[in-house]
Amino acid sequence: MAKTTKVNPHSGSSFDDFLKEDGIYETVQALALKRALAEQLEDAMQSGKLSKVTMAQRMATSRSQLDRVLDPSNLSIQLDTLIKAASAVGKTVEIRLKRDTKRLPATVA
Repeated sequence: MAKTTKVNPHSGSSFDDFLKEDGIYETVQALALKRALAEQLEDAMQSGKLSKVTMAQRMATSRSQLDRVLDPSNLSIQLDTLIKAASAVGKTVEIRLKRDTKRLPATVA
């Protein structure tokens, strides 16, 4: 006998849908990604026992620039700076695009 799943009548749209309706989905997604990257860099710095001064020297940049890289709310970090930061802690950056399975493909007129 097949098991049937009850649908919750009180269930609404997803949180992603809510953010999209408010027009902030992309910003929230970018902030979450930046927070994750900043945390990974800080964890790598702690594991390698690197101070911010040493890290900035390895990146050949200023400490204030490093602070911007590590600031989870600062979204204006250039890709080359992120790559330098990752390299300074012995890591690499991997970026890829994924198909958004929740969106319908655009129609061609």
